[in-house]
Amino acid sequence: MIEIKSGTLEERIVRELQRTYPITVSVLAERLGISRKMLLIELKKMQSREIIILEPLPDKIYIRLLRNDFYFVGKGMQRRLLKRKLPKKQKKEDNGVMYV
Repeated sequence: MIEIKSGTLEERIVRELQRTYPITVSVLAERLGISRKMLLIELKKMQSREIIILEPLPDKIYIRLLRNDFYFVGKGMQRRLLKRKLPKKQKKEDNGVMYV
């Protein structure tokens, strides 16, 4: 299982790749709102960790996930667990009689 910190660029890349396949580097950079150069640097790091593989064609570079066993850790996940609400208890009807 691969641990990925929540709120990082790596998490945003993985989540977008899980939603959309096939996708090119240019389209992914546009969706994430970052430069193509910054994205390629991060993708090469991920490729060295064997999370993704870059498939270059003459005019485009496609990105493919190699694994699907991700575990997202960090404050975002912890906050989500802490905010979970318990169901409200139902009040019993009070008819005003103390003893029956």
